[in-house]
Amino acid sequence: MRMLGLAWRFKAAAAKVLVLQLVLLAMALSGLGLLGLGIDVLKHAVQADSAEPSWPLGLAPPDAWSAMAKVGLVAGAIFLIAAMRFFLDRWSTIQLAMFVHMIVADLRMMVYDKLQQLSFQFFDANDSGSIINRVTGDVQAVRMFIELAMIQIVMIVVSIAFFLTYMGSIHMQLTLVCLATSPLLLIMTIWFGNVVKPAYRKNRELFDTTVRVLSENVRGHHVVKGFSLENSEIAKFHATNGEFRDQQQWIFWRVSIFVPAIQMIPQINLIVLLTYGGYLYMQGEILFGSGLVVFASLLQQFSNQISQVAQITNVVQRSIVSADRVFEVLDAPLAIDTSPDAKPMVQSRGEVRFEGVEFRYKPDSDPVLRDISFTAKPGQTVAILGATGAGKTSLLSLIPRFYDPSAGRVLIDGVDVRDLDVQDLRRHIGIVFQESFLFSTTVADNIAFGHPNASRDQIENAAKIAQAHEFIMELPDGYNTVLSESGANLSGGQRQRLAIARAVLLEPPILLLDDPTAAIDPETEGEILEAMDRAMQGRTTLVVAHRLSTLRRADQVLVLDRGTLAQTGTHTQLMSEQGHYQHAAKLQIADDESLRLLGIPEHTEDR
Repeated sequence: MRMLGLAWRFKAAAAKVLVLQLVLLAMALSGLGLLGLGIDVLKHAVQADSAEPSWPLGLAPPDAWSAMAKVGLVAGAIFLIAAMRFFLDRWSTIQLAMFVHMIVADLRMMVYDKLQQLSFQFFDANDSGSIINRVTGDVQAVRMFIELAMIQIVMIVVSIAFFLTYMGSIHMQLTLVCLATSPLLLIMTIWFGNVVKPAYRKNRELFDTTVRVLSENVRGHHVVKGFSLENSEIAKFHATNGEFRDQQQWIFWRVSIFVPAIQMIPQINLIVLLTYGGYLYMQGEILFGSGLVVFASLLQQFSNQISQVAQITNVVQRSIVSADRVFEVLDAPLAIDTSPDAKPMVQSRGEVRFEGVEFRYKPDSDPVLRDISFTAKPGQTVAILGATGAGKTSLLSLIPRFYDPSAGRVLIDGVDVRDLDVQDLRRHIGIVFQESFLFSTTVADNIAFGHPNASRDQIENAAKIAQAHEFIMELPDGYNTVLSESGANLSGGQRQRLAIARAVLLEPPILLLDDPTAAIDPETEGEILEAMDRAMQGRTTLVVAHRLSTLRRADQVLVLDRGTLAQTGTHTQLMSEQGHYQHAAKLQIADDESLRLLGIPEHTEDR
């Protein structure tokens, strides 16, 4: 609907601008015709035997008028047209500027809206530099296309049609002879487009890389400085920027040859006009002012329009590439979307079940998860253990439909998540990601991000549950403290606790915690685990964990090994059998005495 609304407004505004431009063009041609008439009036006054001036529409003044009176009438008409044209031209410029800025603002908003709807798969396939560049640089290039290409092309086509008609009315044969070089212009324009369009696409990709290198360096400045690699990063940026510069220069040289060549060819037409047109005048076939002079002016205007074609061709090729990149976003399929017959999720009991789930990030890639089946009953805590790359985070991502399984089903309360409204589904799930992201706004707003209408009491209660209230009160403005970008003015543990508070505030029936205690010191870990025990009562919780303190609290432990479910059971059950779980637990136990206290043989061989 938004696209249709934009298209309708585009057509309405474009029609208004086009009508104004046509009126201005008609007035310009009228002024030119009057100028030729004035010259013919003066010539006839000086040479009585010369041809009579041809007045438009037969509206010749009385014969009793003097030549100066007639010239004064023509001059007055020219001045009146010029004054009207001045004001209309200013109004047209304002209308065009408003029209273009409206289109660009709406288009940028549409791209941003679409980005909010796209799934994780789109962001996996496109780095942040490319996405930012599409919303900013590419949309701005589309502005150039609308302003300098679409409207100008229409005006050039209409102007040329007017010029050709007017020139043909003066002398058709002279018109055809003067425009004999036009096919060559068309051939050169097509050739130029075929040469530079691929180059402009490569240019945008190189600029994406430059933006990405800059963005990564800004976000990772502490790593760069920590390893004293400033000079290396400078060299990397110089190389990337240099490659972009060299490619830009390659395009520049082609443009610098094409534009003068296009501008030179129409000048040949003036030579033809002076020779053949002069011959026709001497033969008395055309008048001097309203004939030869006006024709020369029209031919010059025609040449100017052709020169603009050279500039516009360059803009068009650059803008088309940017427009393609913008519409790649707008036309990107919604891999995760609510089906038309989706069921509303009013209230959930919190049962989560995986049935033979297989998952691949790409259709042709190896599966990340294979044949995963388990059930988390309402109110249970399920811990997920596994080595890096075992598929833990991928498993959690399937529950809120960040991705859909390649095979099998994920069900909540017995309903396939693909049959539920996506927004309803995610509102019933609280999530704490492995890397907590905070926004550059107040602490209170960050906690209430998923529940903007939450009261201050609700926000503070969530913070207390996450053991964050005390350090928040120590901040300069407490809950009203504005965080820096990504919460850089907080410690890792503080950021994680705010993320936990953000999830707890929703009071969801399902909690997904991706190793929430990883960035927290042991003392705070105990406090958070105790608080979360209270918060998770009556809720189903799936938590990625590696520490025994978390695993022991779980009602069920899933052990993943290279995407498969290697072991399931409680902590006690899994500690009594050889396997991955027992091996991981032993790595966290200090000595043999601790092993004996837990009932584990000291020299158990691990599988």
